Amino acid sequence: MFSPTNLSECLREWDDLEKDYQQIQDTHRLYKHKLEEVTKLQNSCSGAIARQRKKLKELTSSLKECKENNPTFKLSPEQLNSITEIEESVKDKTNAFSEMEAFLPKKNGLYLTLVLGNVNVTLLNKQAKFAYKDEYEKFKLVLTVILFVFSFTCGFLFSYRVLDALFNFLLVWYYCTLTIRESILINNGSRIKGWWVFHHYVSTFLSGVMLTWPDGALYQMFRNQFLSYNLYQNFVQFLQYYYQSGCLYRLRALGERHNMDLTVEGFQSWMWRGLTFLLPFLFFGHFWQLYNSITLFKMFQLPECKEWQVLMCGCSYMVLFMGNLFTTLRVVYQKYKNNQDKSKSV
Repeated sequence: MFSPTNLSECLREWDDLEKDYQQIQDTHRLYKHKLEEVTKLQNSCSGAIARQRKKLKELTSSLKECKENNPTFKLSPEQLNSITEIEESVKDKTNAFSEMEAFLPKKNGLYLTLVLGNVNVTLLNKQAKFAYKDEYEKFKLVLTVILFVFSFTCGFLFSYRVLDALFNFLLVWYYCTLTIRESILINNGSRIKGWWVFHHYVSTFLSGVMLTWPDGALYQMFRNQFLSYNLYQNFVQFLQYYYQSGCLYRLRALGERHNMDLTVEGFQSWMWRGLTFLLPFLFFGHFWQLYNSITLFKMFQLPECKEWQVLMCGCSYMVLFMGNLFTTLRVVYQKYKNNQDKSKSV
């Protein structure tokens, strides 16, 4: 590193710094100009997509009326084929628009608006999207291991209400963070949806209720069952992450899965090949949630039960059980039905 030792060298160094400063100003001015151009292009592209979607929707509705609601005019086979081709092309365009919109700024949903405001969370290049997705997956893995160790410590080493409260607080923070990160990933093209998103909100509520449950006879009655359930759940989640990430990597390499697909705490259709061995672990966990719910409902009927947390936790576990079980069964049934249809066609 150059260090001036006399006045002439200091003056020469200052001149060089002035030249560099001017160059930095020019570069930053060009950057701001390009940024304004990018913003204009984003707005133009978003507006064009919105107009195209509206026109395609109107065209689809008109074509449907031509096929179904015009008995006086019979369409020829060529016209029917043209309508079918247009409908297929409309579907392709709709999918292409979804891919385009993943790289354009969009309004946040209600949840992100409440949490973050109207800040733009859209990542504008694939590298940033993949990096954020990978960081989300690593976050889940690390917290799963931490929660496993924490639940083991609370269940088998130390029995303090303060440690239980810290564990439940960690669960609340973990699930809240997951819901925020998943909402950002959905804004950036991830296709996680339905129950796999909603059940994290239920888990957040359940963890918050457990955090407020005061120490007492009923809490101690349910404590070991709760910690054992969390120990098993974190073990299964670790198994799911380990095997799902490998399966997703192979499927993405084959072009059969989207690059922004995520691991989930359940079973999806793409897991049918190679991951069906996870189903017994999942079903056991689902019915443990039912067992937790029944236990809490029975505790609520006891005369000494005064805590509202008992009923709320029981209802939350019942919602988790029903959502997880029916979603898993639906995936298994649909996959089985599709396999049966393929075998019949062969």
